[in-house]
Amino acid sequence: MNRLLVPLAAVLLAVASGCSNTSTAAGTTTRAAAAEDSNTVVATFGDRKVTLGELDKSLKRDLGQLDRQYREKKHELRETSLEGLIAKELMEAEAKKRGMTEEEVLKTEVEGKVAPASEEEIRAFYDMQNMQAGGPGKPALPPFEQIKDRIGEYLHAQKQQKAVFDFLDQLKKDAGVVVTLAMPEEPPVEVAATGPSKGPANAPVTIVEFSDFQCPFCSRANPAIEQVLATYKDQVRVVFRDFPLPFHDKAQKAAEAGHCAAEQGKFWEMHDQMFANQQALDVDALKGYAKTVGVDEAKFAECLDGDKMAELVKKNMADGEEAGVSGTPAFFINGKMLSGALPFEDFKKAIDAELVRLGKAPVETAAGG
Repeated sequence: MNRLLVPLAAVLLAVASGCSNTSTAAGTTTRAAAAEDSNTVVATFGDRKVTLGELDKSLKRDLGQLDRQYREKKHELRETSLEGLIAKELMEAEAKKRGMTEEEVLKTEVEGKVAPASEEEIRAFYDMQNMQAGGPGKPALPPFEQIKDRIGEYLHAQKQQKAVFDFLDQLKKDAGVVVTLAMPEEPPVEVAATGPSKGPANAPVTIVEFSDFQCPFCSRANPAIEQVLATYKDQVRVVFRDFPLPFHDKAQKAAEAGHCAAEQGKFWEMHDQMFANQQALDVDALKGYAKTVGVDEAKFAECLDGDKMAELVKKNMADGEEAGVSGTPAFFINGKMLSGALPFEDFKKAIDAELVRLGKAPVETAAGG
């Protein structure tokens, strides 16, 4: 039997049998986390007592990222284990049906159907690798005749591996396998919905947006948000909060300009002007946009030049960092984070899920669709 097939069969068995070990480890981790008490004192000096809760609050962003990585890794392990379990049981059933061992089934389906790599395939692979290896400071490959057999074995093994997984895919298709394993739901994050807003204050779904007026991706996200507001009407409220990125040199002052306009009831008009003119956000340009939207120019200039809103902008950014924001745009839909310039469909999926969770009809049902 070909040496490749034995490890592949063994891998299927090992992956499936590893499922219980993963679950045990995950269970141990969960119990350990549950046992932590935020009131536990972790340091004392003089009259000062530092609690675990206080420490974790200072690490909220990092711990949040760690939790997300843990959930993703846990899901990845479950996916891999599930694939192995399904493959193992389907192979056992197929072998029993044919009156063969599993190794004999693989030998029939792979060794008898996969041809060795041709001279042309080997030469093409060698030429491609040699071209890459022969770059500046890189040694060229050994002569073709010296390594062509090894290349042929490698390419043949690749073909065999593909044939094995194609065969397993066919078994799954024939058995009608449907995988419904879902990604673990991320727990909601507490984010204050304070700032300029659109939509009713009592809407069941609140979207808190952290954005940067100089960020092109934030500009691209705006049409999707407008579509959300038009589609969901009284079901969604959108709250805007600042997150000026440090490498956008005009973003801080633009964020302040938005709040200076908000003082006179013109935030959203100023918001639209700045996003429409992202390449010109210097102070003089901001004052020009303020004039265009119809605010009192003297009051606006006094607010902007006096850095009146600087601390508010910094507070918004600090709150965003604490919630786990590291880039823009970032959206919290009832505390559940979505990142990036996403299409309307992504927002719709998250909003509908929240409406269902709250016992309310998604937009299609509400509209009679």
